[in-house]
Amino acid sequence: MLLLTRASKRAIRSEVNAVETVKRKFTAAELQQYKKRSMFGEVWRNYKKSPSAMIGLVVLVIIIVVAIVAQFIYDYDTDIVQQNIKERFQTPSAEHPFGTDQYGRDVLTRVLYGAKYSLAVGIVSVAISCVLGSSLGLIAGYYGGFTENLILRVCEVFAGIPSVLLGIAIMSAFGQSIVVLMFAIGLVYVPMFARTARAAVLPVRDQEYIEAARVSGVGDLKIIFGHVLPNAMSPIIVQVTMGVANGILTASSLSFLGLGDPNIMTWGMIIGSNKDYIMNSWWAVTFPGLAIFLVVLAIGLIGDGINDAFNPRLRRR
Repeated sequence: MLLLTRASKRAIRSEVNAVETVKRKFTAAELQQYKKRSMFGEVWRNYKKSPSAMIGLVVLVIIIVVAIVAQFIYDYDTDIVQQNIKERFQTPSAEHPFGTDQYGRDVLTRVLYGAKYSLAVGIVSVAISCVLGSSLGLIAGYYGGFTENLILRVCEVFAGIPSVLLGIAIMSAFGQSIVVLMFAIGLVYVPMFARTARAAVLPVRDQEYIEAARVSGVGDLKIIFGHVLPNAMSPIIVQVTMGVANGILTASSLSFLGLGDPNIMTWGMIIGSNKDYIMNSWWAVTFPGLAIFLVVLAIGLIGDGINDAFNPRLRRR
């Protein structure tokens, strides 16, 4: 009887230990899964579900890598600027895959070299518009009333002016340089980010944790940028991707019109310098245009993927 009792105790103790081990393993697994289910981790998992978004990301990464490598392969004075009149207007061939322009310069070399500045103008200009526009939108959405109406009315005035026309006015007033070009395009898209940020703040500003922060004596700026902004980031991030594409298109348009920096090689500048020879050398205009199209398409696919990834209906709860 004593042996049976001891055996039973050992069996019970063994079962209890097994149950506790399973509980610990299950809890650890749940904890690990909970840690992984952060917002950006969840967004990335949802993003990878879209084949088109992944294709856009791969294409954009390849273009960025090529743009960086081209700066080390080609020399600006000998490969980009130097003329070779004997080889002008050569059709695409093995030696010149994209042909040559009116000065005998290789179009492929110029397209690859100009990728860096075309992308940089779009990215930097959108960073400027995102910081300024989002700050104005956050302030307008948080305070409301007169402050909101004033900011929105000013943004509507600037939004009513065509982007290219506003860019032309700014470039004409402050001169033609790549810095002025970036700021001009950045100011053009400030209203777009301001409206997006303001719309994202409206459902957040009346939440209980915001009221609790106010009651606790937390300052308005800390509430806006520490509590409101993190919960209103989704539409702003989506707008950034769309803004980069718009920035590249606007920069190309201004460079095409001759309002870009004449010392900086961009895709719009290549098209503008060859527009008068389009009937004789279509390749000198077509391939830079295809480069712009490919980048804008890739960024558009990325933007759609991010938008779908941030959509709460697509998240796993």
